[in-house]
Amino acid sequence: MRVIEATKILGGKTLVASPERRQEADADLEIVRRVQGGDVAAFDRLILKYRERVYGIVYHMTSNREDAADLTQDAFIKAFQSMHRFGGQSSFFTWLYRIAVNSALSHLRKAKLRSFFSLERIDSDEPVSKEIIAALTDKSGADRDTYVRELQEKLNDALHKLSTKHRTVVTLFEIDGLSHQEIAEVMSCSVGTVRSRLHYAKQLLQSELQPYLRR
Repeated sequence: MRVIEATKILGGKTLVASPERRQEADADLEIVRRVQGGDVAAFDRLILKYRERVYGIVYHMTSNREDAADLTQDAFIKAFQSMHRFGGQSSFFTWLYRIAVNSALSHLRKAKLRSFFSLERIDSDEPVSKEIIAALTDKSGADRDTYVRELQEKLNDALHKLSTKHRTVVTLFEIDGLSHQEIAEVMSCSVGTVRSRLHYAKQLLQSELQPYLRR
């Protein structure tokens, strides 16, 4: 799982559904219709296409690999069992994400867990984002690496202060690139609620990260 980038949070673009996303939705709908028509094996194509992305969002919500793997599998099982009820009002992509997010939220409520973003992928084998390095004060070598780690740890602390729903919105928007409308469909809330949660989350994260960024 890649760590969310601090500089993306400070940017704040509103993403809209692209022609590619619409084409993707149409292609998925064709596969869904095949499954609904009895071609059960066609569902494997949807699993292969979205397994890693679903795992990513669930993992960032739970911070637990085993839980994320179980919840991802559970999401696809629920999707398959409910396939006959999918009418195409939304894309399969957002419909599946809604199932996965709801499963993860239910899991977190039952287990009374507090999720946070993992920093385990910050290591010498994975180059840190050039955007983050550019945002840091002028450092090099070991000092630069120390600043990068401190920034990510500070971001992790700030995200930990957010509610599960606020962290979920930030994850869907900043990491997975969903539009406000798509997030609203996944979270079963209004676009205004999505904007409000993002605004609150970004205000907190900007405040926490500002001392680490070059003015």
